Amino acid sequence: MMDLAYVCEWEKWPKSTYCPSVPLACAWSCRNLIAFTTDLRNDDQDLARMIHILDTEHPWDVHSISSEHSEVITCLEWDQSGSRLLSADADGQIKCWSMADHLANSWESSVGSLVEGDPIVALSWLHNGVKLALHVEKSGASSFGEKFSRVKFSPSLTLFGGKPMEGWIAVTVSGLVTVSLLKPSGQVLTSTESLCRLRGRVALADIAFTGGGNIVVATADGSSMSPVQFYKVCVSVVSEKCRIDTEILPSLFMRCTTDVNRKDKFPAITHLKFLARDMSEQVLLCASSQTSSLVECWSLRKEGLPVNNIFQQISPVVGDKQPMILKWRILSATNDLDRVSAVALPKLPISLTNTDLKVASDTQFYPGLGLALAFHDGSVHIVHRLSLQTMAVFYSSAAPRSLDEPAIKRPRTTGPAVHFKAMQLSWTSLALVGIDNHGKLSMLRISPSLGHPLEAKLALQHLLFLLEYCMVTGYDWWDILLHVQPGMVQSLVEKLHEEYMRQKPALQQVLSTRILAMKASLCKLSPCTVTRVCDYHTKLFLMAISSTLKSLLRPHFLNTPDKSPGDRLAEICAKITDVDIDKVMINLKTEEFVLDMNTLQALQQLLQWVGDFVLYLLASLPNQGSPLRPGHSFLRDGTSLGMLRELMVVIRIWGLLKPSCLPVYTATSDTQDSMSLLFRLLTKLWICCRDEGPASEPDEALVDECCLLPSQLLVPSLDWLPASDSLVSRLQPKQPLRLFFGRAPPLPGSATTLQLDGLARAPGQPKIDHLRRLHLGAYPTEECKACTRCGCVTMLNSPNETTAVKQWEQRWIKNCLCGGLWRRVPLSYS
Repeated sequence: MMDLAYVCEWEKWPKSTYCPSVPLACAWSCRNLIAFTTDLRNDDQDLARMIHILDTEHPWDVHSISSEHSEVITCLEWDQSGSRLLSADADGQIKCWSMADHLANSWESSVGSLVEGDPIVALSWLHNGVKLALHVEKSGASSFGEKFSRVKFSPSLTLFGGKPMEGWIAVTVSGLVTVSLLKPSGQVLTSTESLCRLRGRVALADIAFTGGGNIVVATADGSSMSPVQFYKVCVSVVSEKCRIDTEILPSLFMRCTTDVNRKDKFPAITHLKFLARDMSEQVLLCASSQTSSLVECWSLRKEGLPVNNIFQQISPVVGDKQPMILKWRILSATNDLDRVSAVALPKLPISLTNTDLKVASDTQFYPGLGLALAFHDGSVHIVHRLSLQTMAVFYSSAAPRSLDEPAIKRPRTTGPAVHFKAMQLSWTSLALVGIDNHGKLSMLRISPSLGHPLEAKLALQHLLFLLEYCMVTGYDWWDILLHVQPGMVQSLVEKLHEEYMRQKPALQQVLSTRILAMKASLCKLSPCTVTRVCDYHTKLFLMAISSTLKSLLRPHFLNTPDKSPGDRLAEICAKITDVDIDKVMINLKTEEFVLDMNTLQALQQLLQWVGDFVLYLLASLPNQGSPLRPGHSFLRDGTSLGMLRELMVVIRIWGLLKPSCLPVYTATSDTQDSMSLLFRLLTKLWICCRDEGPASEPDEALVDECCLLPSQLLVPSLDWLPASDSLVSRLQPKQPLRLFFGRAPPLPGSATTLQLDGLARAPGQPKIDHLRRLHLGAYPTEECKACTRCGCVTMLNSPNETTAVKQWEQRWIKNCLCGGLWRRVPLSYS
């Protein structure tokens, strides 16, 4: 139910220089970026506080930051978008890190705050008011609106107009709460206040948020004999200053301290956590001794206050008038356990109709209901977050195999057990990362049905539900792919498409690119569907070109209430089925297509790609029986063929204004009109499959004409994205991989990949900028960036200053066209 996916360790790291941080900090973002800390000692015996950031798909490509924190780093926290990171240390310093040039392996810190000399024990970003609940009981519903609903939740602080204000809140060891607000101007507004009048030592703390916009802070002084205190914190801005108001809430004593037999057995509270950032009513406590631990789960409930009979006679209590009181009640507690070394809590906002302990005995287990406990003996337990019942156990005795050497029998080593000092669950709770006391990173795969054997159909339903959740939220779905076996790919893609088609047209338009990227990443996992990866990425590229080129068109009269030129173009091209491109063109208002000459010339590379792709598709029509050729799915895709037809008409009009912007074809005859020929054949193919019904087969005359194309025009070899170069596809055999930080593993020599047409690349073959469609040469001299997911490569800096080209490049400044993050790659990328 829980197994090791891969281990990544430091190569040639002398023991004398490595000093594990105490406590070690780790954080996992919704974009599947992982940050963790280590301390390194240099030759002068000075300690460098390091923050390491890596992408789960390329863990060896770790970006290490010398954080310049003067003391040990105690907290790491990602923001809700997964693009900024907070770090706090034992000297009271907080730094905010953000991506430099939107690159996942380039980070810089420009803002921060300081509570000098006061160690930070808890840290969190302020809540932005966005909470999407998963309704597990409605996972079979057809509408995404029924499965995932927006929960009414107020931001911690709002600007004028209700926009949430960004910032962070921290708790210090001396009982101070500090809030820093990021103003739109870039300035940081910081305020510090005491949690209560009588300040005391705070050894442990955690922060949660309420639906009303308040913040709840839980604190403990480290002794299990002392109460766990709770405070309500309200943040406001008054006269351009940040104001903090605090209020004491009901406290609690751990149940184990009230038991005579256990009173002195667990002297210290070692872990204090709210079960979720937006669930301030439930808290997890762990009390420990030198050798063992005990875990308790508590819930805050509103209970009626009993009224004495004397007062009942004077004024009877009726209905809502009964006085109520907030009181902590214990939900569950464990028996004596081995000493707990780390705790990881779920981030999945599961919404259940019945949240009592009956959930634990249900026949199904959903990922968001489990939390992870790591122990000093090296084991990891997944337990139910309410009943604390053990659902799955992992023992770290299995030695991972290296990618470049065969698995061998390893001798057993004696000594202290390797255990996780920090760990985090992914945002779908299907993966767990742990950093052990040797600085090694382990990635665990967690079954979506822990403790309950599921039939294949139900397991598929679990994964589909979580894929839909990622599609709606925009979160990265890499951790879901860990569980997709090659035999599941076809079914998942089909079911995902079925669910997508059930949604309203407006929502379909919003999610159109995300579902294509999701299908592409799924198809990478099976040799049978690997060529469809190219088709999905090409469709993403085609949709982007179409929307960009149409956006350049302007109506001749600005105050016309008519449709936009792009909409009119689509309407006319759909209505007129003439195979003559010039007859279609005369139905358009050509004055709306007039553009600046420099703009047209700057767009030539994109227009060339459109022309080349149309020629490639038509030339491959006679070989349509071979699904191993990229582009195969386009031959039956009426929507994409119609889009290409519209673009051919636009290119034809622009060619009249500036002939040099036209696609260049190598023809055998000087008198041949290549654009007219391709448009005629494309229209005939489009007519076969333009309707919603089943596509009709192209007639023999069309196939014969397409057979003649290679003798009339030189068919270009298109540069497709390389297939099956991802790490997740190599984790399918369920055997752990051994990786090393800073050393890329060798790519597998897959015979299937090399046989596929157009997917193999020779070492000296010229490389291409996949977004600008510019040739970079066999050994590029320009700095490049690559997508962390699809492998799309583009130049870091723009070689063109034209407005239209800048508009195109701005589309991809933050993310690739598949939605993946960018990372800087060496000049000689492969």
